[in-house]
Amino acid sequence: MKLVRKKQFSNIIKNKQPLLVILSGPSGAGKDAVLAKMKELGYLFHYVVTATTRPKRIGEIDRVHYRFISEEQFQKMVKGKKFLEWAKVYGNYYGVPKEEIKKALKSGQDVVVKVDVQGAATLKQIVSEAVFIFLITPSMDELADRLRQRNNHQSPSDLKLRLKKAEEEMESLSIFDYCVVNHNNNIGLTVSQISSIITSEKCRMNRRIIKL
Repeated sequence: MKLVRKKQFSNIIKNKQPLLVILSGPSGAGKDAVLAKMKELGYLFHYVVTATTRPKRIGEIDRVHYRFISEEQFQKMVKGKKFLEWAKVYGNYYGVPKEEIKKALKSGQDVVVKVDVQGAATLKQIVSEAVFIFLITPSMDELADRLRQRNNHQSPSDLKLRLKKAEEEMESLSIFDYCVVNHNNNIGLTVSQISSIITSEKCRMNRRIIKL
């Protein structure tokens, strides 16, 4: 067995590449709640704030939950190639700012990006070396309950549309590296599992190298 010398060991530690983590899953799976818990517990990531044209929901804060902009501003950013990925979802535009990610990675920070499944599929083609995590509820019934609780004014047809889309999104599981079940009232377990995934990735010998 070949021993790793002290100098070699030091170089291994110094050359750890920052990770780009893509957190995705169906609407209602709890992505925002998971990220909020990670921030609360002090996980030292750069959390990318997605730009969107959709209206703010009650309790949301601009540049914390999303960067809320007009459709005109959004289109200007598209033309300026400011987004790593963008898409129209449920009638609203969402975009992941490219420069923000590049700066964080260059500084050595690990980066977390939250996107819908369609966005994750696009990012898989652009940055295949990112860590792709799929977040899901234990059952479709629980997903439906969460969607109802989140928006009491949602029509039965809207709910049916979102659940149908969630079923379709499950067919994209193969593009992800990991799948984490987000159990109701146990978000701590979910965060712990994501933390374990990241720890495991940090210990890989064949490191993921992100090129943007």
